[in-house]
Amino acid sequence: MNVSAPWIRRPVMTTLIMAGLVVFGLAAYRRLPVADLPSVDYPTITVSASLPGASPETMAASVATPLEKQFSTIDGIDAITSSSQQGSTQITLQFSLDRNIDAAAADVQAAIAQAQRNLPRDVRPPSYRKVDPSAASILLLALTSPTLPLSTLDEYGQTLIGQRLSTIAGVAQVQVYGSQKYAVRIQLDPQALAARQLGVNDVVGAVQTGNANLPTGILWGTDRTYAVEADGQLRTAEAFRPLIVAWRAGRPVRLQDVSRVVDSVEETKTAAWYNGVRGIVLAVQRQPGTNTVEVAGRVREVVAEIAAQLPASVKVETLYDRSRSIAESVTDVKFTLYLTLGLVVLVIFLFLRNVSATIIPSLALPISLIGTFAVMQLLGYSLDNLSLMALTLCVGFVVDDAIVMLENIVRHQEMGKDARQAAFDGSKEIGFTIVSMTISLVAVFIPILFLGGLIGKLFREFAVVIAVAILMSMVVSLTLTPMLCSRFLKHGHAAKGTLGRLFGFTERGYEAMLNGYRNSLDWVMARRGLTLAFSAAILLGTLWLGKVVPKGFIPSEDQGQLRVTTETVEGSSFDAMMRHRSEEHTSELQSPI
Repeated sequence: MNVSAPWIRRPVMTTLIMAGLVVFGLAAYRRLPVADLPSVDYPTITVSASLPGASPETMAASVATPLEKQFSTIDGIDAITSSSQQGSTQITLQFSLDRNIDAAAADVQAAIAQAQRNLPRDVRPPSYRKVDPSAASILLLALTSPTLPLSTLDEYGQTLIGQRLSTIAGVAQVQVYGSQKYAVRIQLDPQALAARQLGVNDVVGAVQTGNANLPTGILWGTDRTYAVEADGQLRTAEAFRPLIVAWRAGRPVRLQDVSRVVDSVEETKTAAWYNGVRGIVLAVQRQPGTNTVEVAGRVREVVAEIAAQLPASVKVETLYDRSRSIAESVTDVKFTLYLTLGLVVLVIFLFLRNVSATIIPSLALPISLIGTFAVMQLLGYSLDNLSLMALTLCVGFVVDDAIVMLENIVRHQEMGKDARQAAFDGSKEIGFTIVSMTISLVAVFIPILFLGGLIGKLFREFAVVIAVAILMSMVVSLTLTPMLCSRFLKHGHAAKGTLGRLFGFTERGYEAMLNGYRNSLDWVMARRGLTLAFSAAILLGTLWLGKVVPKGFIPSEDQGQLRVTTETVEGSSFDAMMRHRSEEHTSELQSPI
């Protein structure tokens, strides 16, 4: 049975099928997302709860502990970690890899409802969200202004920019760091309260009563109906100051008499800087499975449009762009792939020394790789460092099948057969060999598919891509290669006359290399003991280097960033650190360059 015979007899069908494979592959290539690593669904859920004014110890004992006890009853949890801060706590639930994240989220929601009865009365309802390990911020934008207050910048970032960026295709959410949302801060005077026999609860009740926004009612008329709106909300510190807290000796005690009311922000213990200037930082996160480079490009275009609508004093700067390092990394891998293709074609030419015999197997390279892109798109894979590395490594494997087919056909042609008959006879003899050789190569990567844990999820894409490319090369070698040989393969001597000096140069180089190899082989065969000792030394050296070579999870990557972490001295206040940073920035501005 000759698998290649129908493809040789029907060259038009073979050409159309290969052309269709190339068209679908190129269309899939344009749709493949670009990322640094494959998308890994790692089931992790974070639960957040807040109790304003509570200390970290209180949050850990009264909020985190009841929630952790309830979460421990959920099936499939590998680890539970919590972190408690002033007024807030965050619990991270890490599930096993085979756990469905949606089912786990439903269990977490039910556990929160069960634990609600054991939480303090004033605690805000805990919230949870799914965590995607690949959902790190792809773009950080910094908003600064030398004239506008931070609360105004925060409003621009939260409403105008943040909401607009969230509507972009591929953007999951936009987080705000260093948020400075406007708020009125009331600083009570204990001595003034004691002199008027007032407590903190009296002030809180008065503020809540005087700052109410309740529905007033509806006036029904014979012809019309009027909705009565009475806005009792106070929005500035100036409006809060005359608020009456209580009556003493027939005189009103106003809020300004027992406290200091100032315009401030909700969170005064968080801050963000850009080049030494206070500002607001927006973190853009992409949706899983989307093209990081394209999403970041769309965000930059929209930011440029929004920047034209902002006041002239507001500057939007790019603090970090993850897509640039990903694009540069992918570009480097692509260059390596193109260089590998060129070197393989050059080596084929130097050894075959026949133009037509070089072009025919060389076509198997791009067609096999382009066809692999179509399968990658169907499987939901991406163009990342691992998938491109697989394509680069399989270049040598891909061309093997075509070369084996070509050489056997050339052998029959040298027996005196014409190109068509040589293609029939040569493909019939070597077809089973190509199939068995391809399956044996694919079998090498099958164990990677059964790897467990995070390693298995990461390298599964690598194994599948390289296996698909090798199988694609087998199909091309059994169909396109023998058909082209039957139509365009020239006899070696006919090709020699057309190459002229170039062929003579390559022929002399080939003969010189062959003679050098023959001499080195004779030298080695005459010293077999020394050769075995040298081979054993290489084996021992390989084992030793395998132990001493540095080991890690993923190779380090230079992204052009330097992160510095500092530790605060115990007892240092936030205000003191702020003053210290401000003094350092002032000295930098005043120091001569």
